[in-house]
Amino acid sequence: MLKCSTSLWSADLANLAADIKRVEPYSERFHIDVADGHYTPALLFFPDQVKAMRPHTALPFEVHLMTTHPLHWIEPFVEAGADGFIIYLDSQDEPRAVLDAILSHGKFAGISLSLKQPLSLLDPYWEDLSILCLLGTEIGIKGAGMDPSVPERIREARRIIQSRGLPTEIEADGGIRRHTVPLIHEAGADYIVPGSLMFGEDPKAMRAWLASL
Repeated sequence: MLKCSTSLWSADLANLAADIKRVEPYSERFHIDVADGHYTPALLFFPDQVKAMRPHTALPFEVHLMTTHPLHWIEPFVEAGADGFIIYLDSQDEPRAVLDAILSHGKFAGISLSLKQPLSLLDPYWEDLSILCLLGTEIGIKGAGMDPSVPERIREARRIIQSRGLPTEIEADGGIRRHTVPLIHEAGADYIVPGSLMFGEDPKAMRAWLASL
């Protein structure tokens, strides 16, 4: 069954604690997009904010670093209560150094690939990845439709993971809608990153629908 790493970007940002409690029973973890206004043209979430959210749930916090210098942000977010991180390979910090910093803190590590980045870029890193996050839209774009290439990319990733005998889980992020989730499920994803699908609907009913797929 598809699991949910629920995106707090779509929560009521003026009432985060209440929205976290509302969807917590229907989520496996929370997905926190961190944007610095440079790597992507948005400003989202920061360590003190995550620290303030941390007492309101026991679910893991997955910090998605859409930042120019992810290495600068590992320790501040660890101190704020992050349980794991997802990074990009084309930031200005060397990916191996960033992954090593994450793992040295005992946190889970993931890599996010944008639509045009081939899976072959992951060849040096597979053994360290708990999560492969495949974007379904252009980075930092909220509310866009899922690119039609995504299901086949998920299937290709699933073949690689199975052939290598890895525990890496596939997460689909972007364009998560009622009509795209069945395609994602059929392709072999483990997680979706629901935003409006979770916060804009009755989360209990949405999760029951997800279980019925």
